[in-house]
Amino acid sequence: MQRELVQALLSRRSQICARWTALLNIERANTALAHPDTLIHLLDWTVDSIIRALELTAKRKTPAVLRASDTRPDCPCGRNPYLYFFIAGEQAWLEALVFTQVAMPKLEAVVRDQAVAELLIVIRTVARTEVEALCSICQYRDAALSTAKAAALT
Repeated sequence: MQRELVQALLSRRSQICARWTALLNIERANTALAHPDTLIHLLDWTVDSIIRALELTAKRKTPAVLRASDTRPDCPCGRNPYLYFFIAGEQAWLEALVFTQVAMPKLEAVVRDQAVAELLIVIRTVARTEVEALCSICQYRDAALSTAKAAALT
């Protein structure tokens, strides 16, 4: 992602956090840990992580390519609160990127598309790390995996 786009997104940090919070408040919370008030305290750390990763993409010479493996992370039992947290975050970041790109009318289409792909890769990479970390200690994980394997065999 171009350095100008990263800096423009960084200048929209408060807007991204406000939108992310609003989206969290309309998401369905399937566990106590998924309640928006529980997740809000993660925003600053997560935004910092995403910005750092985007800055690294700006330094890279070769553009990243969105692959099928760059899908949103999954959780075997579906109770992971980070699932909804990162879905809301992804939307907030994409909206901010679109508004940023609109403000830069001379931006080439390929650069715009590249920025979207790189943003999704970064967010989903951060999300996957966090989702998998919490899933690894989940008390429902083994039962959910067993059920999934049994369903796959039938």
